[in-house]
Amino acid sequence: MKTLLGKTLDELREVTAQCNLPSFAARQMAEWLYKHGVTAIDDMTNLSKQGRERLKQDYEVGIRPAAMCQTSKDGTRKYLFPTSDGHHVESVFIPDGDRATLCVSSQVGCKMGCQFCMTGRQGFEGQLSAGDILNQIYALPERDRLTNIVFMGQGEPFDNLDAVLCATQLLMAPYGWAWSPRRITVSTVGLRKGMERFLRESPCHLAVSLHSPFHEERAGMMPAERAWSLTEFLPLLQKEDWSGQRRLSFEYIVFGGLNDSEAHMRELVRLLSPMECRVNLIRFHTIPDTPFHGAEEESMTRMRDYLTRHGVTCTIRASRGQDIMAACGLLSTAKKE
Repeated sequence: MKTLLGKTLDELREVTAQCNLPSFAARQMAEWLYKHGVTAIDDMTNLSKQGRERLKQDYEVGIRPAAMCQTSKDGTRKYLFPTSDGHHVESVFIPDGDRATLCVSSQVGCKMGCQFCMTGRQGFEGQLSAGDILNQIYALPERDRLTNIVFMGQGEPFDNLDAVLCATQLLMAPYGWAWSPRRITVSTVGLRKGMERFLRESPCHLAVSLHSPFHEERAGMMPAERAWSLTEFLPLLQKEDWSGQRRLSFEYIVFGGLNDSEAHMRELVRLLSPMECRVNLIRFHTIPDTPFHGAEEESMTRMRDYLTRHGVTCTIRASRGQDIMAACGLLSTAKKE
């Protein structure tokens, strides 16, 4: 059975043509799907009964409720959502005062193989469709509370860019949620072609997983550096104008005794100070069979102060949901029993 969730207005017009429905029914369906969040075709009450029956022969809405939810002592919630092809992905709801962020996944597993990440260590199992991505949002019990969405869950968004761009387009579309792109951030390890296309086609914020300013060291922890190195993608970012509404940030997991020296700080300043950007320092949470360990709080504070003092805005990201394995790098592709 094909799903309606994740289809653009043009694609819904194709559905109406296939099902012999009037063309205006496409916009009606879009509003039911994206503004009202219906879970069944029969809920689209301004479509004729005959039209709904024709739709149901080949389509379903495609909203699938979470198979599991875990709640952290800090209020963070991790959800396990089924996908259209029988896999499962995790997403994380993070409430913080008036702000509520959802961290969504873009793939089942990941090809990038980052040595400090549970998803990367488990390998790649499949792509998510735009509908699978949006299901993490529309099937979320707290969806009406959301203020921000970050593509920082399982997978590399630029390795599934068609689906990610489609999902963000639907979130921003007037017939969808009509969200500002300033409420959406997409993360990447730095795939050059994907980055070129994203910068050209999307107004959303960009976050780059950096973790080291040195090629060999970064390649040792992030194999993608061998194919898409800093020297390839940083010039792209340096050419962009980041003084407007779109924001550029760099994610930097701090490993004790590895990437927190003064040499690292100096090189970060050299590379990043020409750009209007922010560095987010992230605490490392240990995963099995890894040589890495987290840095002391004093080291992270020293790094933050050094970068800020030398003109690079820097913050230490609060760690959330660690007790339910929902913090950065801890999401798993395996369905929990």
